Amino acid sequence: MTQTMIGVIGGSGLYEIDGLQDARWQDVASPWGAPSDQILTGTLDGVSMAFLPRHGRGHVHSPTDVPYRANIDALKRLGVTDVISVSACGSFREEMAPGDFVIVDQFIDRTFAREKSFFGSGCVAHVSVAHPTCPRLGEACFLAAREAGVNVHISGTYLAMEGPQFSTLAESRLYREQWGADVIGMTNMPEAKLAREAELCYASVAMVTDYDCWHPDHGAVDVTDIIRTLTGNSANGREMVRRLPALLGAERAPCPHGCDHALEFAIMTAPEKRDPALLAKLDAVAGRVLSGGAG
Repeated sequence: MTQTMIGVIGGSGLYEIDGLQDARWQDVASPWGAPSDQILTGTLDGVSMAFLPRHGRGHVHSPTDVPYRANIDALKRLGVTDVISVSACGSFREEMAPGDFVIVDQFIDRTFAREKSFFGSGCVAHVSVAHPTCPRLGEACFLAAREAGVNVHISGTYLAMEGPQFSTLAESRLYREQWGADVIGMTNMPEAKLAREAELCYASVAMVTDYDCWHPDHGAVDVTDIIRTLTGNSANGREMVRRLPALLGAERAPCPHGCDHALEFAIMTAPEKRDPALLAKLDAVAGRVLSGGAG
């Protein structure tokens, strides 16, 4: 058994954790650059917590420029075991209405201007992202959201677009009608892939703020309505997070889905061919397998 440490990556509108004890903002150095912001740490109901505002306080990072590698690396260095990603999204489904939460279990990655891996020339690795989120963690988020009084959907496919512009009508129809996506956002990729490489359990909670432009009534929705929904979602998101420690517990067994051993057979480069400089940067992300010679 290991000690649970829940890491929450907050998206648009979610910038704090209610009730956090011994809370303090701290700098965490990463060889992958500076994280989006300082990380807020403390305890909640006896469980260690860490909170990182994905865009930085004041929303200073665009989706493309978020330092995804530094963020995941910094959380791993702090001892985080379980990452909860919370983000705003648009909906392609009438039944996934503004104000609803969706527990994402699949992704379509349409981003193209971001570094998507900790590995590369000098240390090549291939992890499986066939099932990119942790079912155990997703179920805990589902139960916590339901306890918080949110209308929550247990499954959904998230289309990750590059941004920062929103979709054209043609794109929106393509994603909805032909690709089968359920929600759309700009930030869960490469975040989910990097969490898998770092052997962290990862769950994504998409908070619906609006219907994407496919919806015939989309043009009638005022920006103030979206902001009002975002504000309500943020309050509900904090209520969901507040219930997670009781559901996850202070101690955790190995992940039954293998998230914490994702690198077991992933590293392809022969030990004598590995780049020492890259290995030094991978000390937190892949130290378990590199120090033991696995992979």
